[in-house]
Amino acid sequence: MCRCLRVSASGYYDWSQRLPSARQFDNERLLGRIRELHEDSRGTLGAGRMQEDLADEGETASLNRVARLMSVDGLQGWPRPKRRGQRGRPALTPPGVRNWLERDFAALEPETKWVTDITEIKTSEGKLYLCIVLDLFSQLVLGWSMHGRQDRQMVLRAVQMAVWQRQGSDQVILHSDRGSQFRSGDYQRYLAANGLVCSMSAVGHCGDNAACEGFFGLLKRERVYRMKYATLDAARADVFEYIERSHNPRMRRRLARQDQKFSTLSQPSVISG
Repeated sequence: MCRCLRVSASGYYDWSQRLPSARQFDNERLLGRIRELHEDSRGTLGAGRMQEDLADEGETASLNRVARLMSVDGLQGWPRPKRRGQRGRPALTPPGVRNWLERDFAALEPETKWVTDITEIKTSEGKLYLCIVLDLFSQLVLGWSMHGRQDRQMVLRAVQMAVWQRQGSDQVILHSDRGSQFRSGDYQRYLAANGLVCSMSAVGHCGDNAACEGFFGLLKRERVYRMKYATLDAARADVFEYIERSHNPRMRRRLARQDQKFSTLSQPSVISG
Protein backbone atom coordinates (compact mmCIF):
# COMPACT_ATOMS: atom_id res chain seq x y z
CA MET A 1 0.00 0.00 0.00
CA CYS A 2 2.82 2.38 0.84
CA ARG A 3 4.57 1.60 -2.44
CA CYS A 4 1.36 2.18 -4.42
CA LEU A 5 0.65 5.51 -2.69
CA ARG A 6 4.35 6.47 -2.78
CA VAL A 7 4.65 7.20 0.94
CA SER A 8 7.19 5.95 3.42
CA ALA A 9 6.29 3.24 5.90
CA SER A 10 7.49 5.41 8.79
CA GLY A 11 5.27 8.25 7.60
CA TYR A 12 2.24 5.95 7.45
CA TYR A 13 2.76 4.63 10.99
CA ASP A 14 3.33 8.17 12.29
CA TRP A 15 0.03 9.26 10.74
CA SER A 16 -1.89 6.23 12.06
CA GLN A 17 -0.72 6.83 15.62
CA ARG A 18 -1.22 10.57 15.58
CA LEU A 19 -3.92 11.74 18.05
CA PRO A 20 -6.65 14.17 17.02
CA SER A 21 -5.86 17.80 17.78
CA ALA A 22 -7.45 19.81 20.54
CA ARG A 23 -9.41 21.71 17.86
CA GLN A 24 -10.92 18.47 16.59
CA PHE A 25 -11.97 17.45 20.10
CA ASP A 26 -13.55 20.88 20.63
CA ASN A 27 -15.37 20.66 17.30
CA GLU A 28 -16.83 17.29 18.28
CA ARG A 29 -17.98 18.68 21.63
CA LEU A 30 -19.48 21.76 19.97
CA LEU A 31 -21.20 19.69 17.28
CA GLY A 32 -22.81 17.53 19.95
CA ARG A 33 -24.34 20.61 21.57
CA ILE A 34 -25.43 21.94 18.17
CA ARG A 35 -27.27 18.68 17.49
CA GLU A 36 -29.07 18.96 20.85
CA LEU A 37 -30.16 22.57 20.24
CA HIS A 38 -31.24 21.74 16.70
CA GLU A 39 -33.36 18.86 17.95
CA ASP A 40 -34.87 20.97 20.76
CA SER A 41 -35.93 23.58 18.20
CA ARG A 42 -37.58 20.87 16.09
CA GLY A 43 -35.08 21.46 13.31
CA THR A 44 -35.80 25.17 12.84
CA LEU A 45 -32.56 26.82 13.99
CA GLY A 46 -30.22 28.05 11.27
CA ALA A 47 -26.57 28.99 11.73
CA GLY A 48 -27.26 32.57 12.84
CA ARG A 49 -29.71 31.79 15.61
CA MET A 50 -27.73 28.70 16.57
CA GLN A 51 -24.66 30.90 17.13
CA GLU A 52 -26.75 33.24 19.29
CA ASP A 53 -27.96 30.38 21.49
CA LEU A 54 -24.41 29.05 21.86
CA ALA A 55 -23.22 32.54 22.81
CA ASP A 56 -25.88 32.64 25.53
CA GLU A 57 -24.27 29.49 26.97
CA GLY A 58 -20.81 31.07 26.98
CA GLU A 59 -19.48 29.57 23.73
CA THR A 60 -17.15 31.77 21.68
CA ALA A 61 -17.61 29.96 18.36
CA SER A 62 -17.86 32.27 15.35
CA LEU A 63 -20.78 32.25 12.93
CA ASN A 64 -18.62 30.76 10.16
CA ARG A 65 -17.49 27.92 12.42
CA VAL A 66 -21.05 27.09 13.47
CA ALA A 67 -22.24 27.21 9.85
CA ARG A 68 -19.40 24.93 8.73
CA LEU A 69 -20.09 22.35 11.45
CA MET A 70 -23.80 22.35 10.68
CA SER A 71 -23.15 22.00 6.96
CA VAL A 72 -20.79 19.06 7.43
CA ASP A 73 -23.38 17.34 9.67
CA GLY A 74 -26.25 18.06 7.28
CA LEU A 75 -28.10 20.39 9.67
CA GLN A 76 -30.02 23.40 8.41
CA GLY A 77 -32.82 25.69 9.49
CA TRP A 78 -36.36 25.64 8.16
CA PRO A 79 -36.26 27.26 4.67
CA ARG A 80 -38.33 30.32 3.84
CA PRO A 81 -40.98 29.66 1.16
CA LYS A 82 -41.14 31.97 -1.85
CA ARG A 83 -44.45 33.67 -2.52
CA ARG A 84 -45.77 36.07 -5.07
CA GLY A 85 -47.03 39.47 -4.02
CA GLN A 86 -50.71 40.34 -3.96
CA ARG A 87 -52.47 43.56 -4.67
CA GLY A 88 -54.42 45.12 -1.85
CA ARG A 89 -57.92 46.52 -2.20
CA PRO A 90 -58.64 50.19 -1.53
CA ALA A 91 -59.92 50.90 1.96
CA LEU A 92 -61.08 54.05 3.66
CA THR A 93 -58.71 55.64 6.16
CA PRO A 94 -60.01 57.11 9.43
CA PRO A 95 -59.69 60.91 9.64
CA GLY A 96 -56.24 62.13 10.72
CA VAL A 97 -54.59 58.73 10.25
CA ARG A 98 -51.61 58.24 7.94
CA ASN A 99 -48.48 56.10 7.66
CA TRP A 100 -46.30 57.52 10.44
CA LEU A 101 -43.65 54.81 10.17
CA GLU A 102 -42.93 55.16 6.44
CA ARG A 103 -41.20 51.73 6.59
CA ASP A 104 -38.74 52.98 9.22
CA PHE A 105 -38.80 49.93 11.50
CA ALA A 106 -35.78 50.98 13.57
CA ALA A 107 -36.58 52.00 17.16
CA LEU A 108 -33.94 53.44 19.49
CA GLU A 109 -36.04 53.05 22.63
CA PRO A 110 -38.76 50.67 23.84
CA GLU A 111 -42.41 51.70 23.71
CA THR A 112 -41.95 54.12 20.81
CA LYS A 113 -43.00 52.00 17.80
CA TRP A 114 -45.39 49.06 17.87
CA VAL A 115 -46.81 47.06 14.96
CA THR A 116 -49.88 44.84 14.87
CA ASP A 117 -51.49 42.49 12.39
CA ILE A 118 -53.64 39.35 12.04
CA THR A 119 -52.75 35.96 10.57
CA GLU A 120 -54.64 32.71 10.20
CA ILE A 121 -53.66 29.19 11.29
CA LYS A 122 -55.40 26.17 9.76
CA THR A 123 -56.69 23.32 11.91
CA SER A 124 -58.97 20.33 11.34
CA GLU A 125 -61.74 22.23 13.17
CA GLY A 126 -61.36 25.36 11.05
CA LYS A 127 -59.23 28.48 11.04
CA LEU A 128 -57.70 30.05 14.15
CA TYR A 129 -56.86 33.75 13.91
CA LEU A 130 -53.93 35.29 15.79
CA CYS A 131 -53.41 39.00 16.43
CA ILE A 132 -50.16 40.28 17.95
CA VAL A 133 -48.61 43.57 19.04
CA LEU A 134 -44.84 43.66 18.47
CA ASP A 135 -42.38 46.20 19.92
CA LEU A 136 -39.90 47.17 17.19
CA PHE A 137 -37.14 47.96 19.70
CA SER A 138 -37.10 44.69 21.63
CA GLN A 139 -38.91 42.48 19.06
CA LEU A 140 -40.99 41.18 22.00
CA VAL A 141 -44.59 40.16 21.44
CA LEU A 142 -46.18 42.42 24.06
CA GLY A 143 -49.78 41.49 23.34
CA TRP A 144 -51.54 38.67 21.56
CA SER A 145 -55.01 37.24 21.17
CA MET A 146 -56.50 34.22 19.39
CA HIS A 147 -60.05 33.52 18.27
CA GLY A 148 -62.01 31.48 15.73
CA ARG A 149 -63.28 34.70 14.14
CA GLN A 150 -61.23 37.79 13.27
CA ASP A 151 -63.23 40.61 14.77
CA ARG A 152 -62.38 43.90 16.44
CA GLN A 153 -62.73 42.41 19.94
CA MET A 154 -59.82 40.05 19.25
CA VAL A 155 -57.70 42.99 18.10
CA LEU A 156 -58.66 45.05 21.14
CA ARG A 157 -57.66 42.21 23.51
CA ALA A 158 -54.20 42.06 21.96
CA VAL A 159 -53.72 45.83 22.23
CA GLN A 160 -55.04 45.85 25.81
CA MET A 161 -52.50 43.19 26.79
CA ALA A 162 -49.70 45.34 25.36
CA VAL A 163 -50.99 48.47 27.13
CA TRP A 164 -51.15 46.62 30.48
CA GLN A 165 -47.43 45.79 30.15
CA ARG A 166 -46.52 49.35 29.21
CA GLN A 167 -44.05 51.00 31.59
CA GLY A 168 -44.13 54.66 30.49
CA SER A 169 -46.80 57.17 29.52
CA ASP A 170 -45.32 58.71 26.35
CA GLN A 171 -47.12 58.35 23.06
CA VAL A 172 -46.50 55.17 21.08
CA ILE A 173 -47.00 54.76 17.34
CA LEU A 174 -49.10 51.65 16.67
CA HIS A 175 -48.92 50.64 13.01
CA SER A 176 -51.32 48.28 11.22
CA ASP A 177 -52.77 47.61 7.80
CA ARG A 178 -56.17 48.92 6.68
CA GLY A 179 -58.23 45.96 7.86
CA SER A 180 -61.77 46.66 8.98
CA GLN A 181 -60.89 45.68 12.57
CA PHE A 182 -58.27 48.46 12.74
CA ARG A 183 -60.57 51.02 11.10
CA SER A 184 -63.42 50.32 13.53
CA GLY A 185 -64.61 53.05 15.86
CA ASP A 186 -63.97 50.99 19.01
CA TYR A 187 -60.34 50.43 18.01
CA GLN A 188 -59.74 54.08 17.13
CA ARG A 189 -61.32 55.32 20.36
CA TYR A 190 -59.27 52.91 22.48
CA LEU A 191 -56.02 54.07 20.88
CA ALA A 192 -56.90 57.73 21.41
CA ALA A 193 -57.81 57.13 25.06
CA ASN A 194 -54.52 55.36 25.81
CA GLY A 195 -51.99 57.64 24.12
CA LEU A 196 -51.46 55.44 21.05
CA VAL A 197 -50.94 57.12 17.68
CA CYS A 198 -52.67 55.17 14.91
CA SER A 199 -50.55 54.54 11.81
CA MET A 200 -51.72 52.59 8.76
CA SER A 201 -50.11 51.12 5.67
CA ALA A 202 -50.74 52.52 2.22
CA VAL A 203 -53.20 50.74 -0.05
CA GLY A 204 -51.68 47.63 -1.63
CA HIS A 205 -48.30 48.01 0.11
CA CYS A 206 -47.81 44.96 2.34
CA GLY A 207 -44.19 45.97 2.84
CA ASP A 208 -45.37 48.86 5.01
CA ASN A 209 -45.99 46.32 7.78
CA ALA A 210 -43.07 44.01 6.96
CA ALA A 211 -41.88 43.80 10.57
CA CYS A 212 -45.09 42.15 11.74
CA GLU A 213 -45.29 39.95 8.65
CA GLY A 214 -41.72 38.87 9.38
CA PHE A 215 -42.72 37.53 12.78
CA PHE A 216 -45.66 35.64 11.30
CA GLY A 217 -43.35 34.13 8.70
CA LEU A 218 -40.96 33.01 11.42
CA LEU A 219 -43.78 31.53 13.50
CA LYS A 220 -45.14 29.54 10.57
CA ARG A 221 -41.78 28.31 9.30
CA GLU A 222 -40.59 27.20 12.72
CA ARG A 223 -43.83 25.84 14.12
CA VAL A 224 -47.13 26.02 12.19
CA TYR A 225 -46.01 24.53 8.85
CA ARG A 226 -44.39 21.63 10.71
CA MET A 227 -47.51 20.71 12.66
CA LYS A 228 -50.98 19.35 11.93
CA TYR A 229 -53.47 20.69 14.45
CA ALA A 230 -56.46 18.47 15.13
CA THR A 231 -58.29 21.08 17.18
CA LEU A 232 -58.36 24.82 17.74
CA ASP A 233 -57.22 24.29 21.34
CA ALA A 234 -54.15 22.36 20.15
CA ALA A 235 -53.20 25.25 17.88
CA ARG A 236 -53.74 27.77 20.69
CA ALA A 237 -51.51 25.81 23.06
CA ASP A 238 -48.74 25.45 20.48
CA VAL A 239 -48.76 29.14 19.49
CA PHE A 240 -48.75 30.13 23.17
CA GLU A 241 -45.76 27.85 23.79
CA TYR A 242 -43.88 29.34 20.84
CA ILE A 243 -44.46 32.98 21.86
CA GLU A 244 -43.89 32.70 25.61
CA ARG A 245 -41.32 29.88 25.78
CA SER A 246 -39.34 30.32 22.57
CA HIS A 247 -39.61 33.72 20.87
CA ASN A 248 -39.90 36.13 23.82
CA PRO A 249 -37.18 34.43 25.93
CA ARG A 250 -34.85 34.56 22.92
CA MET A 251 -35.49 38.28 22.43
CA ARG A 252 -34.90 38.95 26.15
CA ARG A 253 -31.54 37.16 25.96
CA ARG A 254 -30.63 39.25 22.93
CA LEU A 255 -31.49 42.44 24.81
CA ALA A 256 -29.37 41.28 27.76
CA ARG A 257 -26.40 40.72 25.44
CA GLN A 258 -26.82 44.17 23.91
CA ASP A 259 -27.03 45.82 27.35
CA GLN A 260 -23.91 43.96 28.49
CA LYS A 261 -22.03 44.98 25.37
CA PHE A 262 -23.09 48.62 25.75
CA SER A 263 -22.12 48.73 29.42
CA THR A 264 -18.70 47.29 28.56
CA LEU A 265 -18.08 49.85 25.83
CA SER A 266 -19.26 52.74 28.02
CA GLN A 267 -16.82 51.98 30.86
CA PRO A 268 -13.96 54.54 31.01
CA SER A 269 -10.57 53.20 30.01
CA VAL A 270 -7.66 53.45 32.43
CA ILE A 271 -4.48 54.95 30.97
CA SER A 272 -1.34 53.97 32.85
CA GLY A 273 1.33 56.67 33.28
